[in-house]
Amino acid sequence: MEQDFLPINGTDYVEFYVGNAKQSALYYQYCFGYALVAYAGPETGLKGKASYVLQQDKIRFVLTSSLEPDSVISEHVKKHGDGVKVLALWVDDATKSYHETMTRGAESAIAPQTFKDEFGEVTVASIKTYGETIHTFVERKNYKGPFLPGYQAVKSTIKVAPIGLKYIDHCVGNVELGQMNKWVKFYEDVMGFKLLITFDDEDISTEYSALMSKVVSNGNGYIKFPINEPAKGKKKSQIEEYLDFYHSAGVQHIAIATDDIVSTVGELRKRGVEFLRVPNSYYEDVLERVGKINEDLEDLKTQNILIDRDEEGYLLQIFTKPVQDRPTLFFEIIERNGAKSFGKGNFKALFESIEREQALRGNL
Repeated sequence: MEQDFLPINGTDYVEFYVGNAKQSALYYQYCFGYALVAYAGPETGLKGKASYVLQQDKIRFVLTSSLEPDSVISEHVKKHGDGVKVLALWVDDATKSYHETMTRGAESAIAPQTFKDEFGEVTVASIKTYGETIHTFVERKNYKGPFLPGYQAVKSTIKVAPIGLKYIDHCVGNVELGQMNKWVKFYEDVMGFKLLITFDDEDISTEYSALMSKVVSNGNGYIKFPINEPAKGKKKSQIEEYLDFYHSAGVQHIAIATDDIVSTVGELRKRGVEFLRVPNSYYEDVLERVGKINEDLEDLKTQNILIDRDEEGYLLQIFTKPVQDRPTLFFEIIERNGAKSFGKGNFKALFESIEREQALRGNL
């Protein structure tokens, strides 16, 4: 058995650089049911920025804003809009993870550092990946605090009702034309990931747009990163639209798992979250394609949830519209009933619905 040189326990957190973290934190608390658990800012001795840590089950989001106009964070927000800066990975040994990846060709973002407070210590180190995104290795086995040293435990000031979000299922990156294989090779060579699945433009194309996608996964399967690039289509693909507005490669969407997608999505809709729509005709023959499912088809149709099956079971999924005004980052809500795949049977219906939104924006 080949030794995994980069054992990963899971996603530690995802950090977003945003224009107004205070307001974004309220949006994620109210709409998505994340609880505010920690804060760092001028009041805690952190100069120049403010960060809010939100949690629901195993998911941890960090929302960070700059207080200065010419900081790295402000430049990131100016160029990309609100977007993902850090995909942090929970490891047992951050220093070793950093050095193992560096010897295999990683580019350093931040050398290993250890931070301490009364709750213990955390070691972190970061390497660069596509666009301006970084992976931070987080070693927290000797830490009992609310998040990281320098953060104070805080509670939501509003009543937060969780909606059944469990953990991050996968994170999808969009990269420029011709760059997908380079980044797949990066994950294979530098991080020891394996190629899980490949979709080409035959699998993923509509009349107008096409894309190529490859999914890489770490040894235990806890971390899955699909990487998309545009393929030649008649008009502008959704990946090109993302790249045009994000102004570089970046995280396109984060898929979050739930055990009861009907109730989770119903609650999200009640709280004002908007979703892409597929036409009702999608449901006319969907059961012929996917076979028997446990859910009531009418419930899925009411919430406009998509269904797909692979050899190991079926999955239910739905995609939000972009969560800011630029057509960039969005979320997927997914419920897996055995299926290990990513909803290939839904791609055409889904992309046609994305194209309808693109056309409304004048970007098709």
